[in-house]
Amino acid sequence: MSGDHAIIEIQDLVKVYTLPGGLEVPALRGVTFTVRRGEFVSIMGQSGSGKSTLLHVVGCLHQPTEGMYRLDGVDVKGLDDEELSRLRNEKIGFVFQKFNLLTQEDIVDNVALPLVYARVGRDERLKLARNALRLVGLGDRLQHKPSELSGGQSQRVAIARALVTEPALLLADEPTGNLDSRTGDEIMGVFQALHRMGRTIVQVTHDREKAEYSQRIVHLKDGLVEREEPIASPRTSEHVALA
Repeated sequence: MSGDHAIIEIQDLVKVYTLPGGLEVPALRGVTFTVRRGEFVSIMGQSGSGKSTLLHVVGCLHQPTEGMYRLDGVDVKGLDDEELSRLRNEKIGFVFQKFNLLTQEDIVDNVALPLVYARVGRDERLKLARNALRLVGLGDRLQHKPSELSGGQSQRVAIARALVTEPALLLADEPTGNLDSRTGDEIMGVFQALHRMGRTIVQVTHDREKAEYSQRIVHLKDGLVEREEPIASPRTSEHVALA
């Protein structure tokens, strides 16, 4: 598959952790898969299947031990920590199970934080942050702090923060794990709406229902891709409302 059309290209990816005493623990044993630009893909697997490790490698948080990984055309293997950090900040927006918001700051400043690291001027970053919050349906909450928001609203703030740098890839780690079922469906509806706008989204989830909001599920088992499952008719959310 051409790199011109792929955000993630992974071939024979191996990740081995070395524990104290020299014991080697293989977490990924030869993973191969591709995510095309504009796709919405879920990664599933039991505890110990390697999905967390794969997320860390895809997110440029860990280097692979062996194999090939290209992110938006950039060969990741061999990059040093500074180069990985730069690539991560330029190419990836992260959404986590825990919202990781700064409680003392209003949500505009929370969303603007990645732009501080990107050295964007204050006026411009506040403008971009407000636009991102309007995009996820929080245009009427701009002066609020995280403590004044529901769990679903807080996760929308986290999604806006991930989007504010216009990343090539939105990477979500159990994004509905801290939410009730209805609110989780609402957040998946937000992801679907962003996907319809052309965003590339990869989520790691243990929840089959949430995975069915995507176009394709990559099933991991024992550090390998067990199978890939296309979703012919993805679920849709009745609860989502974007600006």
